[in-house]
Formats: sequence, C-alpha cells, structure tokens
Amino acid sequence: MSLLPMFREPVVYVPRTGKANLLFVLFHGNGASPVQLFPLADVLKQAFAQAMVVLPYGFPEHAQATDPVLGQEKTTGIQRYHWGASEHWVSAPDATLQQGALSGLVDQIRSWQQYAGLSGQQTALAGFSQGAALALEAGRQVPDLAGRILAFSGNYVVLPEQAPPATLLHFFHGSNDSVVQLSHVKATLDHLSELQGDATLDIAQGLGHELHQSLMHQAVVRLTTTIPLRSWKEALSGLSEQHQGDTLKGQS
Repeated sequence: MSLLPMFREPVVYVPRTGKANLLFVLFHGNGASPVQLFPLADVLKQAFAQAMVVLPYGFPEHAQATDPVLGQEKTTGIQRYHWGASEHWVSAPDATLQQGALSGLVDQIRSWQQYAGLSGQQTALAGFSQGAALALEAGRQVPDLAGRILAFSGNYVVLPEQAPPATLLHFFHGSNDSVVQLSHVKATLDHLSELQGDATLDIAQGLGHELHQSLMHQAVVRLTTTIPLRSWKEALSGLSEQHQGDTLKGQS
C-alpha cells in the first residue's frame, strides 16, 4: 500500500482479528497532520470494530521559527501538512494543488479498497475543514468512490451540478464557526435539496471551528441510523410494484 512520492506513508489501523468490512479515510485540516484526527479515528474504531481506518498526510510544509539569538527566520524540524497553497486559503484547497492531491488520493483510495476487498459503498470519507472540502470534492468528481462523506466544519469548493447518485453526505458544524460560515453550509444543503440529493446537517450550538466530541459522536449516530434516501426510494418502489401485482391478482 505504498503512496505516491508527494505523500508520506499514511497512518493505518486494521481490525485486530478478521477481515475489514468498512473503510474510513480521514483527511486532516490545514497546517495539521493525521494526529488532529486521532480522536475521530478512536471514536470510529470503537463504534466499528471491523473497520479499516486510514489517515493520509497532505503536502509537507516545514514550519518557520525565529532564531532567538540571530533574530532570523529558520526552518524547524516540525512539519505541517496541507492540501494546497495554505497561505492563500483556510477552509478550501487551492484548485491547482487540489487536482494533484485528488488524482493521487483517488488512486490510493482505490488501492486501499482493493487491499481490503471493499467497495465504494463500504467506504466513507471524512475530513475536517480543508480535509472536509477535499473529501467532498473527491466525491463530486468520482461519484462511486464512497457511500458516505462526513464533512466536519467544511463545505464544497464547487457546488455539484448533479446530486451525488450513490453517496450520503453528512455535514457537522458549529453554530459560531467564523471560518466556514454556517449560512454557507445551509445554502449548500438547500442546493442539494433542490437537486434531490441525500444530505444531513447537524449543528452544535455555541461551537466554533473545531472538531468537537459531540459532533464526532453524532457522526456515529448518523452512520448507524440514517438510511440513504435511495434505499427508501427502492423500498417504496418495491412496495408499489407489489401493490400493483396484488391489485392485478384481485382483478383476475
């Protein structure tokens, strides 16, 4: 499961015993690393014991610090990671670098799916802030890549022109988020509703731009209780066909 040269090897968790039945891929935010999402990985591992959880690194960026003696900027050994030109954006990836990240990541997600013997419907992408934007963009460009996308404090960079045909989208947001405005996320939900898309929004009152435990636990609730709209439509279609068949039998 090697990565392309531009990425560090990801952090990977596999089930202690048995075969994985789910794949979660978690994308960190700007200026962070997979460590930022360790709490989310722990919540998911506790809820889904047979899940494989992968936490990729973004592009490396060496942190700068001022030498206390010389008063000059110097590169430290501490590395931060991002999904684009971090000095120009906070909540969304840069379009050019995003394409580089996406092309490599999609290939890697496919390889992890193949390694675990799992389909797109058994895969969930999740991310915080820029990582959420990246997960949403991956799902927009590759519709069968994942069955669920969990967006924490993030939003689309480019709104989809068509509803994701096979993906259930879950947005988790703080009411006081000043980085990614809640009003923009609500507008996205309205747009998806017009497209007859399948999406939910959970709002934590009083929270800002943060990955909070309450939202992480709500994600598990959504994953375990929310039935995809397409499943309802298929069930209703089946009931309708059965009803029509019973009616015809009664008339014969």
